Amino acid sequence: GGKLGKQLVKVKDLMHAGAEMPLVPVGTPMREALVTMAGRSFGCIGIVGKTGRDKDKLLGIITDGDLRRHIEGDLLNQKVEAVMTKSPITIGQDLLAVEALREMNSRRITAFFVVENGRPVGILHMHDCVRAGIT
Repeated sequence: GGKLGKQLVKVKDLMHAGAEMPLVPVGTPMREALVTMAGRSFGCIGIVGKTGRDKDKLLGIITDGDLRRHIEGDLLNQKVEAVMTKSPITIGQDLLAVEALREMNSRRITAFFVVENGRPVGILHMHDCVRAGIT
């Protein structure tokens, strides 16, 4: 429960899973994806495959930064795959939360998708770590 205990907290202890994850399948119009993204407070949305060997695998991510870069065009009528960053940086659920936070700070990002065998099992936001007292 003390400072040492906080250093031993794992990502799986803090991550959001299941329906809390902001995920949409490839082919989703940006108009729908933005509704999903706005309904969560992570500042990003994961794009998953919907058929074949890519089914349910994390193929990309759309962040607030991606939206700013694509705002000039016809953003709302595009499909998510036209806007997403392919092969996003991910973490495993057994990583120490303090290491995940360190990685977020060094990469200047606020969230990681947590994956197992390429499939998202959770999402960890910087604020989850801060609320847990991880520094």
